[in-house]
Amino acid sequence: MTASPRSGASRIALITGGSRGLGRSAALALAADGVDVILTCVSNEAGAQAVVSEIEAKGRRAVALRLDVGDSKTFPAFAEAVKAALAATWQRERFDFLVNNAGVGLHASFEETTEAQFDMLFNIHFKGTYFLTQKLLPLINDGGRIVNLSSGLTRFAMAGASAYAAMKGGVETLTRYLAKELGARGIAVNTIAPGAIETDFSGGMVRDNPQVNAMVAGFTALGRAGLPDDVGGAIASVLGEGNRWVNAQRIEVSGGMLV
Repeated sequence: MTASPRSGASRIALITGGSRGLGRSAALALAADGVDVILTCVSNEAGAQAVVSEIEAKGRRAVALRLDVGDSKTFPAFAEAVKAALAATWQRERFDFLVNNAGVGLHASFEETTEAQFDMLFNIHFKGTYFLTQKLLPLINDGGRIVNLSSGLTRFAMAGASAYAAMKGGVETLTRYLAKELGARGIAVNTIAPGAIETDFSGGMVRDNPQVNAMVAGFTALGRAGLPDDVGGAIASVLGEGNRWVNAQRIEVSGGMLV
């Protein structure tokens, strides 16, 4: 059995893709709740360090590490880097929360989606989530939590998202199996499924295209597109003590898209 955190020890979250968008928002929301953060980026080192500085300004500790979630061969070395960061910054061997957030978008019809695009999405969204979680599992405390990011597109279908949504459907199924198998260690596993959010995802389509933004607002019950903090706050809430009995669930954070 993995040791539980020391009484009074700070909680630590590891967030993939934490340099921007939903990952950044989740990192800052968790820091506001008193959680320290290890965040990853694949290339946006300046953005990652800026988030570290913002977290430190809130009185919490943070570390940024490089990780390409689409390259599973690098996961053993990444786990060692996490161990080193835990020892150097927290004098700890384990962390508490894993947020599998990193990802990329693709808008292409079923007929036009290439095998290379399919493999890229598979490696990042499904294979990456599966094997990174497996590799980091020995470093997660008993009683910890895992949040996997999915998408509203697993509930409603929109042309051009077949490959992306299929990967996220796999993540949702994986979430339930992880909840079942990790329950003996007291680890809860849930899915957060955002709707259309104003970020640079898919080239900033929802944020920067007024027509797309208006379309999203039109079929969302709350009458607007989502903002990063709408999702970041939801992630922090699911990881909060008040939601400790929530497990194996898909929680859609979409403002009521297509209800």
